[in-house]
Amino acid sequence: MPTADELRLLQALPLELKVEKTKARIREFVEHYGIDNVIVSFSGGKDSTVLLHLARTVYPEISAVYCNTGLEYPEIQSFVRKQENVQVIRPEMRFDEVIKTYGYPFVSKEVAQVVYQARRGSQQALRRLNGDGEKSMYSYPKYKQLLDVDFEISHLCCNEMKKKPLHKLKKASILGTMTEESRLRKTAWLRTGCNAFENNKSSPMSFWTSQDVLQYIKDNGIEIASVYGEVVNNNKGKLECSGCKRTGCIYCAFGAQSDTINNGDPRFLMLKRTHRKQYDYCMGGGEYDENGIWKPNKDGLGMAHCIDVLNKLYYKKYKNFIDY
Repeated sequence: MPTADELRLLQALPLELKVEKTKARIREFVEHYGIDNVIVSFSGGKDSTVLLHLARTVYPEISAVYCNTGLEYPEIQSFVRKQENVQVIRPEMRFDEVIKTYGYPFVSKEVAQVVYQARRGSQQALRRLNGDGEKSMYSYPKYKQLLDVDFEISHLCCNEMKKKPLHKLKKASILGTMTEESRLRKTAWLRTGCNAFENNKSSPMSFWTSQDVLQYIKDNGIEIASVYGEVVNNNKGKLECSGCKRTGCIYCAFGAQSDTINNGDPRFLMLKRTHRKQYDYCMGGGEYDENGIWKPNKDGLGMAHCIDVLNKLYYKKYKNFIDY
C-alpha cells in the first residue's frame, strides 16, 4: 500500500516530473480498460481543465463528461459548452430536492455524515459525537450540538448530484482530485494510490498541489473559465487567480467555516458581489415543514437561516465561520 512518506515525496517533485508521472498513470488506466471504456470527469474547473489537457496530450480522442448539476457558476457552464467532445449529463434530483430529502451540506463531508447517521440512530456515530473512548481525528464532540438544530445536515449531495449520474454511464472515470484538498482524498490515496482499479476510478493528479495546477496553466497558456480571472503572483510570492479562487458547487458550504477568499471574505460574500441572483436564491426562502424541520421552498434554499443558527453556536469559536 502507498504510504504518507511516499505521498510527501511525490508532492515535493518538480512539476515537470509530476506531469510525466501523471501521464504514466493515465496510460496505465486507459490500457487497463480500453479507450472506449474510459471518460474524463470534467467539471469545467481549473483542476479538471488541466486534467483534460493532460489526458488529451496522451489520448486526443478521449471522451469527457460534464455533469450539469445546476450548481456551477454560469461562466463555468459557458466554458464547458466551448469544449470539444464533452458529453453533458444531469442528475435525477435537483439540489433543493436533495436538501429536502437528506439535508444541507455544512461543516465537512465527514462531520455531516456523522451527524446524519447519529440523527438516525447510529450508535457508532453517536459515540463519535460524544467523544467516547480515546480521542482521535474521528471524534467530533464539538459538533454534538448539531444534533439539535432545526434543519437536517447531510453528506449525500455529491453522491446524488455527481456520483450517481457518472455511475450510470458504466465507464471508468479519470478525476482531477488532489490529496491536499481533504483528509478523505488523502485517505483514499493511501488505500489505492492514483489508480483505484477495483473502483474503476483514477486520480492521476492526486500528488499535485494547487500551485502546481496554476503553474501548469501559466506555463502552457491554457484557457480557464473567466470566473477565475487571470493567474497572477500575489504579494506572498505565490500564484493565485485574480477572480474566484475555487468554483465547484456554488451553494456548497463544506469547509466554508475556514475558507476565505480575496480580502478575507467568506465565499458567500464573494457570491453576493459577483452573482447576486444566485446568492439571493441560496440565502432566501426556506420554511418549516410539518415536523418543524427547516427546508428549501419555492423562494430559495433558505441557507441564511441555517447560517444564523450555526453562527450562534460557533461564531466565537470559529471567527471566520460562514457569514452573509
